[in-house]
Amino acid sequence: MKSLYKTFSNPDTCLLDLSASTIESAFEQTIRHLVECKLIAPAAEAQIVEGLVHREKTSSTAIGHSLSTPHYYDDSMIDQMVVFVRLHDALNLGAPDHLATRYLFILLGPRSATSDHLDTLALIVKLMSDHDFRYDLSVAESPDDLKAAMEQSIERSRPTTITPKQIPDGLTRTGRFGGGMIGDLKRRLPYYWSDFRDGMNAKSIASVLFLYFACLAPTVTFGGVMSAETGGAMGAVEMITTTALCGIVYAIFSGQPLIILGGTGPLLVFTAILYELCQQFQVPFLPTFFWVGLWTSMLTILFALTDAGCLMRYFTRFTDEIFAALISFIFIYKALESLIAIFNDLDVNQHHDTALLSLLLALGTFYIAITLQGMRRSRYMLPWMREFLADFGPTIALAAMTLVAFRLHEVDLDVLPAPDRWETTNGRSWLVDPFAVPLWVRFAALGPALVGSILVFLDQNITARLVNATDNQLKKGSAYHWDLALVGMLIGVCSTFGLPWTVAATVRSLNHVRSLATIEESVGSGGERRDRILRVRENRITGLAIHLMIGASLLLLPLLKNIPMAVLYGLFLFMGIVSMRGNQFFERLSLWTMEPSLYPATHYTRRVPISMVHLFSLIQLVCLLVLWTVKESPLGILFPLFIAMLVPIRISLDAIFKPAYLDALDADEIPETEETHWT
Repeated sequence: MKSLYKTFSNPDTCLLDLSASTIESAFEQTIRHLVECKLIAPAAEAQIVEGLVHREKTSSTAIGHSLSTPHYYDDSMIDQMVVFVRLHDALNLGAPDHLATRYLFILLGPRSATSDHLDTLALIVKLMSDHDFRYDLSVAESPDDLKAAMEQSIERSRPTTITPKQIPDGLTRTGRFGGGMIGDLKRRLPYYWSDFRDGMNAKSIASVLFLYFACLAPTVTFGGVMSAETGGAMGAVEMITTTALCGIVYAIFSGQPLIILGGTGPLLVFTAILYELCQQFQVPFLPTFFWVGLWTSMLTILFALTDAGCLMRYFTRFTDEIFAALISFIFIYKALESLIAIFNDLDVNQHHDTALLSLLLALGTFYIAITLQGMRRSRYMLPWMREFLADFGPTIALAAMTLVAFRLHEVDLDVLPAPDRWETTNGRSWLVDPFAVPLWVRFAALGPALVGSILVFLDQNITARLVNATDNQLKKGSAYHWDLALVGMLIGVCSTFGLPWTVAATVRSLNHVRSLATIEESVGSGGERRDRILRVRENRITGLAIHLMIGASLLLLPLLKNIPMAVLYGLFLFMGIVSMRGNQFFERLSLWTMEPSLYPATHYTRRVPISMVHLFSLIQLVCLLVLWTVKESPLGILFPLFIAMLVPIRISLDAIFKPAYLDALDADEIPETEETHWT
């Protein structure tokens, strides 16, 4: 430990951002620097460099975690020393985890220093296994920063008293009316201004550009599908407007600004079912939607004031996976259902060429988007090119297939319903007349509102739980109750103007977190690569800028109305397929069709009998099928209640599975040694 303190206390033994294209160049520059600082005799320079290079050629000193420990011992050196070098660009030194090396701890001294350096090497390895320490090394600007990083890492590694499993941050019931919201404000207000300062960096610019397109594409898609599901009462204009306005307000006033609000699959289904009920009872949709929204707003705010968000501590991976699977299937089903409808509903101006071209446009959009997303793992082109194509894949796919449709303009296609200027899709007034429905509807709306508020509660908080997951390394705390109340207020405002509701959008929110993260790649024992988040730049600037740009997109309405609906259905299919990735439920289902001897060496296949793994997956599948059946039945409006029922079902599994099995199958975090066959 003394050797490292000495290293980090001396600017001469710390080289930050050394530019070197080879390890030989790194050694030459480092030893020359030590000679200039009079730490090594000039006569020994060539010998030491040659010794380090020879040792590296004999056997690489790269040991993983982007770390290499070159060493050279000779009795011509009197003093022992450790030199820290952070390379500007990482070098491939053949590390066992296949990751490029950026950090060098060069150990030098007489042969008698070998035993002391072994202790130092053990400490280096221990420090480098700390995610936070590696992040601090990457951003350190001086030796003082390096020394502080080491001290903090040592402090974190000190033994602590084992305590029972802690309740997640912000989910402890206060027992006071509004106590949870007050606690959220106390937790987050100290970081409010830093949320703006932390957004002033280049990573935020890249995040805004990526998320703008990543949010605009599904916003337009949801708007197009919403128009078809509500008879034009709500469409792309309303969806873009509500996404922009709610997103701006949320970015400024929310407690967790990394969450992105938007339309979601469950909300789309709820709105479509509500429209069908209005048609059955022959009552106007938008005034009914207003009263349902008003009641939903009040109930959601009441949930926030009574600390109902604390119930989220009972939600686990079991419930998250089923909910995520439901969203995936909603996307896929809506895409396929809409494409089939094109074949069934050809009119006098539309023939089989319309149906065929629609199918080709949808499949082409899906293929381009899914292919470009995979470019991130490609070996071709430069890294920034691969990242660009992967990040903007859905937008490129939408633009490309829209151009194809424009070129084949002779074929009559359904396009996105949108006016030429900023006005409602069907030309109605922006302000909804709440008194255009009978008195009984105003009170009967409380029934759907109760279900809707439960759906909003689950949709918002499950996404918030995923964003605040330990794996994401967030430091500023959560705000479940305050954010739920804010969403409730926004729902009330949106209902007044006949705008679709917005809640936390899972895929977009997690992409927002990832786009702001400093990520380290790790490799499993089978060669599978997995990204690990070291730190996230938590800020409000990106969310604010993203939604300001989405609002500015309303100036592009004449262009948006040229987008074929088939292209949007292709994007829906893409979002559904992509959202299945990373869902352990689908990974475990795929084991049913796999040869047992070829099962991947995951943490649950190693620790849980395969029969128990299959039983756990079967129970989840049955729950998902029940949810889907209820959603498609005349009782579809009640499907959020069945989502809530997943919690007691999960609790009942304690009587079937051993605690050790559930710890593996229902773990909050995936172990770092995890392997996966799902790509």
